[in-house]
Amino acid sequence: ATSQDILDTAAMLVTRSARALIVRELDGAARGCARLAEEHRATVMAARTLLQQAVPTTFGLKAAVWLVGLLHARRTLVGVKLHAQLGGAGGTLSVFGDRALEVLQAYARELDLVEPVVPWHTIRGPVRELAAALDIAAGAAAKIALDVELLAQDEVGEVRVPAGGVSSTMPHKRNPIAAVRARACARHAHALAATFTGEHEHERAAGAWHAEWQALGELLGTTGGALAATRELVEGLQVDAARMRANVRPETTSEAGDIAPEDYLGVADAFVDRALGWFREDVG
Repeated sequence: ATSQDILDTAAMLVTRSARALIVRELDGAARGCARLAEEHRATVMAARTLLQQAVPTTFGLKAAVWLVGLLHARRTLVGVKLHAQLGGAGGTLSVFGDRALEVLQAYARELDLVEPVVPWHTIRGPVRELAAALDIAAGAAAKIALDVELLAQDEVGEVRVPAGGVSSTMPHKRNPIAAVRARACARHAHALAATFTGEHEHERAAGAWHAEWQALGELLGTTGGALAATRELVEGLQVDAARMRANVRPETTSEAGDIAPEDYLGVADAFVDRALGWFREDVG
């Protein structure tokens, strides 16, 4: 085995353990969103497009959209196959002679990793797929955090974040610290994921593969951090249904004429049911 065989395989083993922890945090965040979707399926609020009030919606549907983002990320991440790596110095396994493929098969089986069709020293498909899935998961967490930050602004006041976030100089503030952590971690994850783009030359790369070593560990950590913070955020989120309804401007039903916001929600309730059905199928 060459050094890259050992390090790439070790990266897959580390990923397997880390992914289990990440999925656990993702599932916790999903449960929090599912609860919010169910409890607030009839809580009317203004949908906002380009940061302006658009038409009426429900907070239950907003939480359902958050939920589906997490569930899509979950399916993508869980679906990533973790491959063994064994190719020898130039990807030919010549040192093992006629039994090279038997050795490769036994190696992958012993480690409970997918046996590769050929060594992936420079095609990097398995690790690129992983980086993309982690990036998607971090983005799903950051989407929720950003929405909460906007809804929790004093001038909007439609949700309140979990206790904490006291300012060092302004005691009246409740800063959205969990949301801030989630978005900070996600920004790092997005940047780290870019490390896995670009081509690797010939049979073994000079520099491109080496750049992945630190990036993968940090990407696993920042994605897990984003989801852990989002789980904390949605589990403790306080929803002010009265403020949501009071903030809805009459103009939100302008495209439909003189109609109450409660009567102009389309199939919002059905979409909540669809999201919860997917949640029960994947998470339970």
